[in-house]
Amino acid sequence: MKETNSGEGALLSVNVGMPAELRHGSKTVESGILKVPAEGPVRALRNGLPGDGQADKVNHGGPDRAACVYTYDHRSYWENLWGKPCGFGAFGENFSISGYRETDVHIGDIFRIGTALFQVTQPRMPCFKLGMRHGRPLLPDEVLKSGFTGWYFRVLEEGAVAAGDRITRIEKRTDSPTVAEAAHTAAYRKRDRDAIRRVLEADGLSADWRDMMAGRLAKLEAGE
Repeated sequence: MKETNSGEGALLSVNVGMPAELRHGSKTVESGILKVPAEGPVRALRNGLPGDGQADKVNHGGPDRAACVYTYDHRSYWENLWGKPCGFGAFGENFSISGYRETDVHIGDIFRIGTALFQVTQPRMPCFKLGMRHGRPLLPDEVLKSGFTGWYFRVLEEGAVAAGDRITRIEKRTDSPTVAEAAHTAAYRKRDRDAIRRVLEADGLSADWRDMMAGRLAKLEAGE
């Protein structure tokens, strides 16, 4: 079921960054997670944002993950947990937003921001690099348990976006799982066939997630 013109939010910051060395203790990796707020309008292109890059192109970037989104409606939760400020880009996101949460945003939802049009494709599943950035090795687990994962957009119509832009949901896919539901299924319901099918059937789901869920379902049905 589709609903139209469902809710509004705000784009608080557009963040970009190229791959750079990320260090924690004796470990060093290359990552694009160190993003900083951009000045002025930024073009949202089908393959991402100018001035932004990824070191791990298997799990990040590409048309289905053109922009990573994180809602700062969760800011007080993380600041209380960390005991320090949580600035824009803290989660390696491209778009820091307000007004929408993982429990209300569905796979396949369509949003207008600035002159660009976006579609939700999958949850953002945190990896160890997020923990390295903040010196909290357990942070990826904390994110998953909280349900505050964020999500990815694909670009349906290229255009310009800037901090302060209104975010309008053009289409809400109430027949699809929410971002929170999809993330919970991926992390904690790996043998739940019905939950996997529900995610797999979502219109707009990224190709990588479709392959992942189809693979899990095939193994379960084969008795593995």
